[in-house]
Amino acid sequence: MKRSDYGELAAFASVARLRSFRRAADEMGVSASALSHAVRGLEERLGVRLLNRSTRSVMPTEAGARLLDRLDPALSDIALALDELNAFRDTPRGALRLNVPRIAMRAVLLPILRVFRARYPAVVVEVVADDGLVDIVAEGFDAGIRFGERLAADRVALPIGPPQRFIVVASPAYLATHPAPRTPEDVLGHDCVGQRFPSGVVYRWEFARAGVSRAVEVKASLIVNDHAMALDAAQAGLGLAYVLASLATDAIEAGALVPVLDDWMPPAEHFYLYTSGRRQMPAPLRAFIDLARELS
Repeated sequence: MKRSDYGELAAFASVARLRSFRRAADEMGVSASALSHAVRGLEERLGVRLLNRSTRSVMPTEAGARLLDRLDPALSDIALALDELNAFRDTPRGALRLNVPRIAMRAVLLPILRVFRARYPAVVVEVVADDGLVDIVAEGFDAGIRFGERLAADRVALPIGPPQRFIVVASPAYLATHPAPRTPEDVLGHDCVGQRFPSGVVYRWEFARAGVSRAVEVKASLIVNDHAMALDAAQAGLGLAYVLASLATDAIEAGALVPVLDDWMPPAEHFYLYTSGRRQMPAPLRAFIDLARELS
């Protein structure tokens, strides 16, 4: 295989997997026009159309899909073989791509990244904030982080960071004119800040005490899609908000927020770092996992 052959095949595989020249170009660190030229050259040399292109989408043809199925494992093996050379260096180097919900960055990831960057300066870490459920393999990530969720059977998950619990908070100004709720059902009589998942579902507030669980569909007077926005809204006196306790600590200590229903909050749970479960693991990811375990 010529060196140019490998480049063209890698370019095609990236575009076909991500269904986008722009996203593939970002992943490979080249221009979209360079990728388009490489894929066009491969198609001309093979005499087969591999991609159907339009102004809005890129999709593999039947021939392209078959080639991608064979190429992906082969290219992965080549990348891992090259990555194993890291063992001959003093420290891992290369790239580490993580997909995380926005709240995980502050709650668990930043403390780990501070140590990781100091220990492994040759590793470039890319963090993509995404609150939806993502196929990390299809999207080109090394690992993802999610909160206490059931993951696919072929995913390997380990707890990361300290356990996290949720709390309900409100501002002193709001509680001055609205009596604090005493039971989960009492929140139905309050202004509440709801949070909508990427799936479109508005989160039902979960409560638990003495083996009794409640899931309350609050009457949200404001709906947001971010914990930081919910905290800001609560501090502005717009109602009750259901947030991670670790993110509200500073505001509570400053007297800007007051926790309520504390004896009705469910037990703390971990965020989980999950990977594809592949037998061989890139050195930067292995180093990150080892450090996460060390700091837990």
